[in-house]
Amino acid sequence: MEDQRYIDQLKDIRNIMDRSSRFLSLSGLSGVLAGVYAICGAIAVHFIIQHRSYLYITLESKEFRQIVAIAFAVIVLSLSTGVILSSRKAKKRGEKIWNKSSQRMLINLFIPLTTGGIFGILLLKEEHYGLIAPVTLIFYGLALVNASKYTFETLRSLGIAFVILGLVNTGFPGYGLYFWALGFGVLHILYGTIMYLKFDRKQAD
Repeated sequence: MEDQRYIDQLKDIRNIMDRSSRFLSLSGLSGVLAGVYAICGAIAVHFIIQHRSYLYITLESKEFRQIVAIAFAVIVLSLSTGVILSSRKAKKRGEKIWNKSSQRMLINLFIPLTTGGIFGILLLKEEHYGLIAPVTLIFYGLALVNASKYTFETLRSLGIAFVILGLVNTGFPGYGLYFWALGFGVLHILYGTIMYLKFDRKQAD
């Protein structure tokens, strides 16, 4: 009986340490919805590409502006959903969404993410279109691996999957849209579902 009390105390101490060093209010459902947004965006882009009247889409073309608009909409929707649902989860946990843990997580997320974004823009400028999708997948994966130190460790597995997917995509440069849909769409849905079942639903119960 005494041993069980010590075990419970150790569990409480561990939970307190986790709450102070890791941001544990990420919403699994927001990952699922982000994946749905990404797949819808990929379908819309595919429709635009299929109905173009020329072989290549240039930076000055109407199609390129439409693709950028779709990508921007997907990003805004994903971020907004993530903030709203994670805020609700943090409130239920009695936490603030903007704390030292979330700040550390975001800093470590955005350093590789920003680097990959700038690299992608440079590739776009130099017309290395076939490398843009692999580079964004790889750097996004590295960003997730880097951020996983300050949130759920399972985020690391998702990041590694993105890196592998990006490396594979380098061998198939003409299929970037499909790899994007597989990564930002399917992988996000799978990961979000796992996170929801493992953490979110347990908390709700």
